[in-house]
Amino acid sequence: MWAVYFFLYAPILVVMVYSFNSARFATDWRGFTWDWYAKLFANQQLMNAAVNSLMVATLAATLATALGTLAALVLHRYRFRGRKVLHGSIFVLTVSPDIVMGISMLIFFIALRIQLGFATLLIAHVTLCLPFVAVTVLARLAEFNEHIVEAAKDLGATESKAFRYVILPLLTPAVAAGWLLSFTLSMDDVLISFFVTGPTFEILPLKIYSMVRLGVKPDINALSAVMFTLTVVLVLAAHALTKARKK
Repeated sequence: MWAVYFFLYAPILVVMVYSFNSARFATDWRGFTWDWYAKLFANQQLMNAAVNSLMVATLAATLATALGTLAALVLHRYRFRGRKVLHGSIFVLTVSPDIVMGISMLIFFIALRIQLGFATLLIAHVTLCLPFVAVTVLARLAEFNEHIVEAAKDLGATESKAFRYVILPLLTPAVAAGWLLSFTLSMDDVLISFFVTGPTFEILPLKIYSMVRLGVKPDINALSAVMFTLTVVLVLAAHALTKARKK
């Protein structure tokens, strides 16, 4: 077990340690310094790309969570023609190669004569994240006790009140997990973003990709350390919220 965790976290630990290395290149340790963090936050282009990524990831995760939750509820609660096909197609999209999605989205936007940029990137990221939210919420709904909803209706609750006060609170952990998963997918995505981002809108993964082609510098290590720390904070916050809600 410890060996598994070593292979999972050792590379990240190495990157974080060398983000404090005063050497300019490679892994030759030449002393401790905070300079790379100062240069990282002083790099205006990198900060702009980070803000763009956070904005796209937040919007994409929110829209994908709303649409994915709605899709999961419709597929779970209602019976209609073509339901099984739609249900299966959600799972197909979760395993579809990113390069296929990227190329198909590019051709789709060109066919509709939509200029590549923020809007096309947001649409592509919502498309990428939505199936993962739907699958996460569907998994929660599979364990859902429908008798609770029927009991609420017997006590006088309307369909909207049953959804607001019974279904939604019980689905909150799955919805939150879907949002976090979508946010991470959007922040990390390189391949699809490469096809659908125009030259006027730059995001962090593509900026990092262009920088590491010239070699991994300590400021990239510092950026990786900051992103990993933020991810840990988000996970701990989500865990704390879920734990508080259970109480």
